[in-house]
Amino acid sequence: MTDDIIKNLGPLRLLAGIWEGEKGKDTAPSKSREAEITPFRERMVFTPMGPVDNHEQRLYGLRYSTTAWPSGQDQPFHEELGYWLWDATEKQVFRCFMVPRGVTIIAGGTVEPSATAFELSADLGSQTYGICSNPFLDREFKTVRYELMVTLHDAESFSYEEDVQLQIKGQSEIFHHRDKNTLKRVE
Repeated sequence: MTDDIIKNLGPLRLLAGIWEGEKGKDTAPSKSREAEITPFRERMVFTPMGPVDNHEQRLYGLRYSTTAWPSGQDQPFHEELGYWLWDATEKQVFRCFMVPRGVTIIAGGTVEPSATAFELSADLGSQTYGICSNPFLDREFKTVRYELMVTLHDAESFSYEEDVQLQIKGQSEIFHHRDKNTLKRVE
């Protein structure tokens, strides 16, 4: 059954499995709301699932979780849960996820089935690929845009660069909360 699902995952097919990265870089707001860089390690788990039928729409996907720890520490500073989905008919990849700080994002983009690199995005207020936050984050650290670039190097390695664009209360410039890492397959 899993092999049938994997062959229907389009550009997501190589991600099925467990991945770890040791050299991540997180640029996020510090306690004083200035840029602070944190090196990190992370683990991503992608479990194939599907098909999911929405009348005429058929999706295949990956159920996923991510945990990240500051380098050299045992307490995670970031976790998220969600789905990466492939709609072959529309050539759409979507990433639907939530972070336990009270943010949910559905990001997406048009991607060819054999692509080894792709970009997804979401915008505040969009009815399709959008962002929703709790009242505190909406007031103090409003996420206005989300961008993700994924590069699948081969079956054993992939990298990503993520840009969460924040309007921080009291600051006129958009803050670019950036994360990037290269991960290797461990299973």
